[in-house]
Amino acid sequence: MRSAYLFLCAILISACVPIPTPEPTPTAAPPYRITPNENPFEPKIEDTGRQTASVTLTSVGFSESYGFTPPRAVLALVGYMPSVCNELRVNINPPDEQYRIFVEVYSLINPDVECDNVFQQFETSILLGTYSPGRYYVWINDALAGDFVSY
Repeated sequence: MRSAYLFLCAILISACVPIPTPEPTPTAAPPYRITPNENPFEPKIEDTGRQTASVTLTSVGFSESYGFTPPRAVLALVGYMPSVCNELRVNINPPDEQYRIFVEVYSLINPDVECDNVFQQFETSILLGTYSPGRYYVWINDALAGDFVSY
């Protein structure tokens, strides 16, 4: 009887002990843009109703500018559009989970305007914003342009 009493007390006491749970593993925060890009060619609200047209990039440069604190990445684009009525657009998307920044370079044209098919050349540079710490890979129109490290 005494052993049954001890056994019952042991079961009741063990029922009050919490079950150990595994420690959660820390996860890295997803990458994000801290300050906006300085992009005069970003898509605008008034772009609705216009047709998307192609852009031919003849040169893509990617560098880092150390004149800023922290250093910032610069995209240099050289190319041409199919007519003088086309307007250049550069859409810089936020980084994804794999630290990739996808940049879309295209042009827009108003379908109601008659325009000569004379190539319009362009040469521009766009200063990217600052990003959370990590190594970022910049893709321009589905081609790798370069990478940079943000501290």
